[in-house]
Amino acid sequence: MNWLWFALGSAFFAGLTAIFGKLGVEGMNSNVATFIRTIIVLLVAGGIITARNEWQLPQHIAAKPLTFLILSGVATGLSWLLYYRALQLAPASWVAPIDKLSVVIAIILGIVILGEPISWKLIIGASLIVAGVLVLAL
Repeated sequence: MNWLWFALGSAFFAGLTAIFGKLGVEGMNSNVATFIRTIIVLLVAGGIITARNEWQLPQHIAAKPLTFLILSGVATGLSWLLYYRALQLAPASWVAPIDKLSVVIAIILGIVILGEPISWKLIIGASLIVAGVLVLAL
């Protein structure tokens, strides 16, 4: 269950991201704010890799995983740019819940692209997320 602690930590820091991001884009171009954030993420990740002595690269990186890491980076960058612009235009309490529709999108894509199993629990949970977003956004 180690994954659960990491997932909860991710959720906690994602919540802080919305608040800190909202405060950070005041009076600043949202794209520049995203660029600054990206540099900080790079420095933090590099610091963790250095502290854990994990700089060993694999002998060979296959094209498929590398391609998907690049696509993931592009998707992350676009997500961050749009998120910061939305935070600049609306309250964090409106933007953050809509952003969490990413959970439902990930569930759908996991089923369609990755062939992950579908269950009633998954359908009900995703439906509740959508309902929650609608309640908060409308």
